[in-house]
Amino acid sequence: MKTEGSKKVDHDAMVSPSRFDETGRSRATSSRWEVRRLNPPNQLWGSNGVAFGPDGRLYVAQFLAGQISAVDPATGDVEVIVPMDSPVQSPDDLAFGADGSMYITDLVPGRVWRRNAEGACTLVSDEVTNPNGITCIGDRLFINEMKPDGRLMELFPDGGGPVVLTEGLAMGNAMQLGPDGHLYYPHMLSGQVWRIPPDGGTPEVVAEDVHQPVAVRFDQGGVLHVLSRGVEGIVTRIDVHGAGSRALVHSGVVGLDNAAFDTENRMFLSSYASGGIMEMHSDGRTREIVPRGLDGPYGVTVDLGGTVYAADHYRLASPAVSVETSREASRESALDDGPGAVTTAAFLCFSHGIAADGELLHLTSQYGDVHTYDPVHGTTRNRASGLKQPLGIAVGPDGSLVVAEAGAGRVVAIDDNGTVTPLAEGLGHPVDVAFDEEGRCYVSDDRLGVVCRIDDGETVTVAGGLGAPQGLAVLGDELFLVETDHRRLRAISLTTGETRIDAEDLPVGPPPGVVPRTQPALFAGGMPGMAIRFAGLAVAPEGSLLLSANGEGTVLRLTPIRTGA
Repeated sequence: MKTEGSKKVDHDAMVSPSRFDETGRSRATSSRWEVRRLNPPNQLWGSNGVAFGPDGRLYVAQFLAGQISAVDPATGDVEVIVPMDSPVQSPDDLAFGADGSMYITDLVPGRVWRRNAEGACTLVSDEVTNPNGITCIGDRLFINEMKPDGRLMELFPDGGGPVVLTEGLAMGNAMQLGPDGHLYYPHMLSGQVWRIPPDGGTPEVVAEDVHQPVAVRFDQGGVLHVLSRGVEGIVTRIDVHGAGSRALVHSGVVGLDNAAFDTENRMFLSSYASGGIMEMHSDGRTREIVPRGLDGPYGVTVDLGGTVYAADHYRLASPAVSVETSREASRESALDDGPGAVTTAAFLCFSHGIAADGELLHLTSQYGDVHTYDPVHGTTRNRASGLKQPLGIAVGPDGSLVVAEAGAGRVVAIDDNGTVTPLAEGLGHPVDVAFDEEGRCYVSDDRLGVVCRIDDGETVTVAGGLGAPQGLAVLGDELFLVETDHRRLRAISLTTGETRIDAEDLPVGPPPGVVPRTQPALFAGGMPGMAIRFAGLAVAPEGSLLLSANGEGTVLRLTPIRTGA
């Protein structure tokens, strides 16, 4: 194989720090493609639990990254404190004890950790399922479980089994001690807020019919704030110690997760759907502390009008810059995620693979579903359920949906009636699929390190010895693929079989120098766990390539460099 020389292509005006490279600059190199970002990098892989530490910084748990960062609320500077190669796999919430220790709920493996001032992590408990909400009362530690019929319990860092205060939580989440000495916590499924004495007793309902409660927080004046996990970013203020009056504030922050108040009673918000940290004023106005962006992205596609769509785990999103011009009908219905960032086209949880098909978008969820979304009418149609980790998706020549079913080691076709038909079996971990102009189907397998063509149910190796190939796309008579282990774009001639490296140093996967731990489980306690990352690839109508740069939270556009007159 011959590798052509590379040169630096630096057309990046967006140089804010990223989670992949602290300089914020793209290192991508290519002699054939001009590489540009369609949106600025995202510094956080989503933002979940937040709490102020002893140093006055806001600490942010990032479930999707498996890391915790500290944010300076004055400057917005972000520093990784608990890296993604630490023992903590999927931190969802955190709290600080009286001695300054950080306590962390590690949701997927069902663990609770203590991190001391020197940075050492020790296991507090592994006798919980889906631990999420966590709070400290002096030296005492309390957690709850995010699952139907969950428990709220006290844990003992210095030894001893958990003490269960109450059961029957309809999915617990972020909780806090109230001014009256009770623990307050949400029931996400039932739309309620409850409280219980920390020494045990009978739990009681504080508020009902609360909009999608995900976190409860008290400000410095003792007013209860309940955050909503929905698209409107609703915060409900409840005077629980007075007349019980309520006031709704619309922050516009999609997918709120948690909040923290500083000593000056300023409220800081996190978003599991788009990351970032926002300060919210009493009237709902927000000020960006850490910019929001893409949590992934996973799959990427573009419609005939040039609108780019990214499957971004919790939502369907569009970068701020389209390939050519954006369709006004789509933009008018989008939810603004902030200037220069991305827009939320639809709140479609667990979106991973994606393919455009006329005015429709077909999506996969690694948790087993395939569905079709109509952006014009805002409707969703289920196409298949119960698949084993479906990932990449493409539309076949006959109109069927062809899906790489990674967990089953096969490629399947789904017809208009929902009938699932295997096209190829016996693969290791198929990730993406693509069709050439003659209607032949290709599939990438990131465990076997191969790209295969499917011929009458049999797989024929087109290229082997690859470094975890994922995203696939066909442009003319060439097949392009993303080798995520080597962070490069490879081209394969479909006529001669020759290959070449077209781009290197792509921001996919974990940051350079980070060796990821074992992938957390896809399911945890009967609930969705941690989906694997997926670097998607797509061809735009005008002949450019679009890449899911999941290492930095951008979509990259690769445009052919024209040579000669």
